[in-house]
Amino acid sequence: MFTGIISDLGTVRAVQIGGDTRLEISTGYDTASIDMGASICCSGCCLTVMEKCQNWFAVKVSAESLSKTVLESWSTGTSVNLERALKMGDELGGHLVSGHVDGVGDVVSVTEDGDSRRISFKAPDHLKRFIAEKGSITIDGVSLTVNDVRDTEFDVNVIPHTQQVTTLGALAVGNNVNLEIDMLSRYVARQLEK
Repeated sequence: MFTGIISDLGTVRAVQIGGDTRLEISTGYDTASIDMGASICCSGCCLTVMEKCQNWFAVKVSAESLSKTVLESWSTGTSVNLERALKMGDELGGHLVSGHVDGVGDVVSVTEDGDSRRISFKAPDHLKRFIAEKGSITIDGVSLTVNDVRDTEFDVNVIPHTQQVTTLGALAVGNNVNLEIDMLSRYVARQLEK
């Protein structure tokens, strides 16, 4: 379980394609404190640490995960939003995030809005009923508040701090992002189907 509050900006240092794709990610985390098998949220995807060295860790990504996320496009040098799993007693600064990507969204527009940036995204059709104005959404692992919703498009504001410490500051029209809808929204929708 995660919060969507990014605690490190990592970089893909190696990609090895095989039965599963192996990614090595450079990090500022003290890797001695990361257990083998630990979960780390990598731009919204909960991945398992399979190997580690000083300043980097390795994960393997299945074909299923590659087909449902933007990870297939990652290459050496790609920036990655990182968050370690919650521990009991940790501050819940964003919202509850599982690290299970629901779909890939597209950046439709980026406009300056005061010191912030207003970014519009197009979500896949199957997710539109879960996205609500003033609700939470996770974009590339970052917990954000939805400002406005128009059918399959929605807007968020990204403050300067978030632009600097995550990959969201570099987003441009046409980029793809990992989307995870709010967990509460998913369960409410499921109950209403009954």
